[in-house]
Amino acid sequence: MERRVIDLKQKLHILADAAKYDASCASSGSRRAGNRKGIGSTESIGICHSYTPDGRCISLLKILLTNYCIYDCQYCVNRISSDVPRARFGVEDVVYLTLEFYKRNYIEGLFLSSGIIQSPDYTMDQLIGVARTLRELHHYNGYIHLKAVPGASEEAMAQIGRYADRLSANIELPTQQDLTQLAPQKKREQIETAMTQIGTRVAESNALRRESSKAPLYAPAGQSTQMIVGATPSSDATIIATASDLYRTHRLRRVYYSAFSPIPHADGRLPAQSPPLVREHRLYQADWLMRFYGFRGEELTSPDAPNLDLNMDPKLAWALRHREFFPVDLNRASKAALLRVPGLGVRNVKRILSVRRFHRIRLEDLVKLRISLTKCRPFVVVEDHNPEALRLDRDDLRQRVARPPRQQQLELFDAATSAASGEV
Repeated sequence: MERRVIDLKQKLHILADAAKYDASCASSGSRRAGNRKGIGSTESIGICHSYTPDGRCISLLKILLTNYCIYDCQYCVNRISSDVPRARFGVEDVVYLTLEFYKRNYIEGLFLSSGIIQSPDYTMDQLIGVARTLRELHHYNGYIHLKAVPGASEEAMAQIGRYADRLSANIELPTQQDLTQLAPQKKREQIETAMTQIGTRVAESNALRRESSKAPLYAPAGQSTQMIVGATPSSDATIIATASDLYRTHRLRRVYYSAFSPIPHADGRLPAQSPPLVREHRLYQADWLMRFYGFRGEELTSPDAPNLDLNMDPKLAWALRHREFFPVDLNRASKAALLRVPGLGVRNVKRILSVRRFHRIRLEDLVKLRISLTKCRPFVVVEDHNPEALRLDRDDLRQRVARPPRQQQLELFDAATSAASGEV
């Protein structure tokens, strides 16, 4: 037993570290209640949803089944040609770790991915084995997120969704040209076929559940995917267009964006440095605008500027490019128009629509709602006088509404070295 624990620790160190590059994990949207026969639940006290500012979910046991892989994707540290230390969990290993971590309240669920070993079907069989054992043998009702491997059989796809709350088939790169260049064994068509199979079964399950609450669940939290940002020259416009198409075609819950991280002994076609993290952040903001604010993907960039502005959020950048849309009258405008005003979020738009049923919106109401007047005021008309809204054509509007860049954070060791040398 002691030897097994040591082996598991070594494997866990390798396979948890290897899983950090996969951003597409979240535990929202599932409704798997406890059944009094086992442990865990995705409702009530069973799952605690905790998100980082860019939308990633935490408190999941996030590991790979194995980092062995028969594919040679050049952007992946686990590619077959990589010289990283390898490890592999057995099905029972992952089951044991999940239950023991859960009982100790370290985690609220399992996120399990894997390198491709032997074949897509064999890999899926191993992933299904973990989830099936947890669900049927241990009556585990906590959250499970599994990777659906493109190229696997329809039978495997049908099985995996019976045990998982969420599935993800990662698109990885925004175009087939990018995949051909860096991951020739992956095909966009094959990945989207997997998404279609999942989406179809989710829709069928939802229809059956509307007729009978006893109908079997299939991936009740839907599906997500991930795109790597900055591994290829593809612009933000291309990335956003791909995301928009995936949302429309496959009804994904989320598209996750992961900034490319340089890996040891990388292919010469890969960049030597990561893209600025703020680029990943801007893509998440643009994604939010498409999902909740009614923006179309093609609106968020322009032919002259195919990449998002790193110095301001995409909604403000859109407003500055379309000053003819403004000013918006907060007392008369539609909800769709209000959602396009910089500084107004979904919650405050709902509040404005509610307040104006009783009295006319004034500037003091915006202050009470804690809306940023610096960003919002030039683009709106309210009941009392707002001279800023009459000066939308001023040349310095961008400087007036955009926040000044933050000071660059000091490096700890540079500061310590400077202090030691008497330069501070």
